[in-house]
Amino acid sequence: MIDDKNEERLKEIRVKDSKQLTPEKREELAPEIEKIATHIVVLRVPACKIDDNIKKGINLNWIEALKMIDILNLLEPDKAIVDTPCVNTNKFKNFILSKIENKKVDLVCENYADETYPVVSAASIIAKVNRDKDIEEIKKRVGFDFGVGYSHDPQTIEFLNKVAKENKGKFPSYVRHTWDTVVRIKNEYSQLRVLNFFKKLIKKEKTTS
Repeated sequence: MIDDKNEERLKEIRVKDSKQLTPEKREELAPEIEKIATHIVVLRVPACKIDDNIKKGINLNWIEALKMIDILNLLEPDKAIVDTPCVNTNKFKNFILSKIENKKVDLVCENYADETYPVVSAASIIAKVNRDKDIEEIKKRVGFDFGVGYSHDPQTIEFLNKVAKENKGKFPSYVRHTWDTVVRIKNEYSQLRVLNFFKKLIKKEKTTS
């Protein structure tokens, strides 16, 4: 959260959508953003909580909405700009308005707001820096460099396959079990186990016959 008068300062330090910045540049900008902001709130949702919500029919977009509502109720801004994760921005906006305590807030909900509004760009940088730190902590814990932790990263896929093999298809709590990539690997591992079972059975029958 920033004062309106400080928005120009965000422009001066050239904040932009975190995806357009290198990790080094995000690390450089984060402390500068902290000097400008009046408040910074980072909410983490553990993988197991995401899984529980998805099993209840609450997808990632609405999990985000619920956390945005928590932050709005905590900070009580006069104006809030939300980078809306779904196509139907009006539906998203109406859901947030139905849950927040201050109904008079000037609420702006737009797709790609992190590319348009400096304050949202700044928030995306802070979020990304925090995520990067958490990812590095997990890497140290597991002793394996699994890359960025996204489904497009071959290192991440390699690590998930390694974990599945070492733990007989089971994944630790820091991995989101409902993630499509993990579900696919689980299914592949289960099919492999069945295939290996039949191979052993056939081999045993040939040995005893």
